[in-house]
Amino acid sequence: MIINKGTLIVGALIGAGIGILLAPEKGKITRDKLTKEGKDVKDQITKDFNEVKDDISKAAQSGKTKLKEDLKDFTSKASYKTEKAITFLEKQLAILKAKNKNLQQTS
Repeated sequence: MIINKGTLIVGALIGAGIGILLAPEKGKITRDKLTKEGKDVKDQITKDFNEVKDDISKAAQSGKTKLKEDLKDFTSKASYKTEKAITFLEKQLAILKAKNKNLQQTS
């Protein structure tokens, strides 16, 4: 999209330049045309820049929303896995306590 617009602008500039240089007109008229063409090109570049900026902003917002969703999903999965790990450790701790109790009774 950006490359096509850039190519279009460069082509318009080249075409306008050649057309103005080959046209047999007075210097003031040529300067006025060049000024108008320059303003038109500036306006088009500004418009294209704003479109690209808006597209990037939308993409960033979309990415931010996706990141939030992914982070929420990850947090949920991590919490579930953490709960499983805690349960496992509690069982192992209970086994160790039982073994330790047996050792204390035999001493």
